[in-house]
Amino acid sequence: MLAARRILLGVSGSIAAYKAAALVRLLVKAEAEVQVVLTPSASAFVTPLTLATLSKRPVLQGFLQDEKSGVWHNHVDLGLWADALLIAPASANTLATLATGLCPNLLAAVYLSARCPTWVAPAMDLDMYQHPATQRNLALLRQDGVHVLDSPAGELASGLVGPGRMLEPEQIVELLNAAL
Repeated sequence: MLAARRILLGVSGSIAAYKAAALVRLLVKAEAEVQVVLTPSASAFVTPLTLATLSKRPVLQGFLQDEKSGVWHNHVDLGLWADALLIAPASANTLATLATGLCPNLLAAVYLSARCPTWVAPAMDLDMYQHPATQRNLALLRQDGVHVLDSPAGELASGLVGPGRMLEPEQIVELLNAAL
């Protein structure tokens, strides 16, 4: 059950980011506490205001909360707070960042600090998803114990048809609920 579970939802820059709003809504409806962390490019696809309204929490986007005072978002505390880290959508860039241990943004720092199970829901175009580098990054993440929610085949934003779609929010919540 997701009731009272603390879910960190990472949203990366992908056209599938619009599904994050439905995902937050479903998690909150299941009585989970949801804290959203956006990568810098994610807010081009979905607004922090939408996700903050649905999660009933401020959306975190960067290390600093207030530049003038130096108040910051502690990635270690966030990683310790969570019962689960879910990154949906997980773009090719975010997958590569996580697989290689780079730390260019708050979401990557939270991932590297998290002691809880991590799930990623890849979302990208067919050619990007099938590229050997992306497949290698997914294999590395699996080796590291990350749960990869495989992309189903279907129509993509480009008009191509094949794998690369993010799982539907209902499916993600169902899988997360079963695992927790």
